[in-house]
Amino acid sequence: MLDIDKLRELTGSHGGLARGQGMVTGVIALSLGILCFLGVLVFHFPQYLSTPELRKSYDVNVMRYVLLVAMVVAGGLALVNIVFNRTRWLSSFAFLLVALAALLGGHKVDVDPNFPDGTPYIGLDWFILDLLGSSLIFIFIEKLFAHRKDQPIFRAEWQTDFQHFVVNHMIVGFVLLATNLTVHRFFGWAAHDGIRGWIANLPFWAGVLLIILVADLVQYWTHRAYHEVPLLWRLHAVHHSVKCMDWMAGSRQHILELLITRTLVLAPIYVLGFSKGVIDAYIVIVGFQAVFNHANVSVRLGPLRYLIVTPNFHHWHHSQDQEALDRNYAAHYAFLDYLFGTAVKSDRLWPEKYGVLGDYVPDGFLRQLKFPFVWKG
Repeated sequence: MLDIDKLRELTGSHGGLARGQGMVTGVIALSLGILCFLGVLVFHFPQYLSTPELRKSYDVNVMRYVLLVAMVVAGGLALVNIVFNRTRWLSSFAFLLVALAALLGGHKVDVDPNFPDGTPYIGLDWFILDLLGSSLIFIFIEKLFAHRKDQPIFRAEWQTDFQHFVVNHMIVGFVLLATNLTVHRFFGWAAHDGIRGWIANLPFWAGVLLIILVADLVQYWTHRAYHEVPLLWRLHAVHHSVKCMDWMAGSRQHILELLITRTLVLAPIYVLGFSKGVIDAYIVIVGFQAVFNHANVSVRLGPLRYLIVTPNFHHWHHSQDQEALDRNYAAHYAFLDYLFGTAVKSDRLWPEKYGVLGDYVPDGFLRQLKFPFVWKG
């Protein structure tokens, strides 16, 4: 019943899933089965596969419950499909993964918290939780409030964006280490106790509004530089090469751009000395908005659209339409583009076509990784 060729064909294809044949439930079961298997590996090797900053924030018992529920759902869906002869080849892979996860201990694996600090790691736990949470939230939102209603979940080039998603999450430790070292080494001199003390003691709501403004001002001018400086555009063009906007599209980002942007945004946050609670709130907000702004979602905020960045506002930034080129740079506060004269002015509500003008950026993660260093245009 295990058909590798069919599975390879499925993962290499795109388009809507056939209804009434077990494809939808089979894909859900397989996806959950993969995450369950990976989750058990994290339980076995937390020192190498979990993110230190993240594992301090969640309750292991809650994670055990999430893993158990995921195993039951994946195994149940797979078993029903197998019994009723609905995509057995697909559901058999899912059931096998759940069975392997159970044989390895499942949600009952003992987690040893005693290991030395500074152990090299990859952020597998961050990848699992973010993928599970983002897909549950944003696929639901996109189906409920879709802008392009005919766009399938597995649209063209989804594999490339998923590979970016995987790599950028797995190397979270390297990114954090590199950005923290850079910020402390090159911007530590600018930190002053007086200013840091005043900002740290701001009311929570004021601190959150201010940290978003500070971060977005840096983001705005950094983003604008990516468009106006040819050398930087070579990196940023990778992000703009996506031709279908959805919750996964924002993951397409060159690793060097990720490092540069995070370092520049983190620098003033560190120098100004925002409190941990405010920084944590900012991380949640920026994490949500970075995904939401790219989502295939139509939302109407009325006059607030001049204040807050929405998917409609950011979709114009990704457009090939002439009036949208090098416009709408802000990530959080839309009024920055109106203030600096870079907001899109169009009689149409939505752009027509996405991507880089000329479509010269290749598809595929590895080719996009090399692209900034080989493109001579």
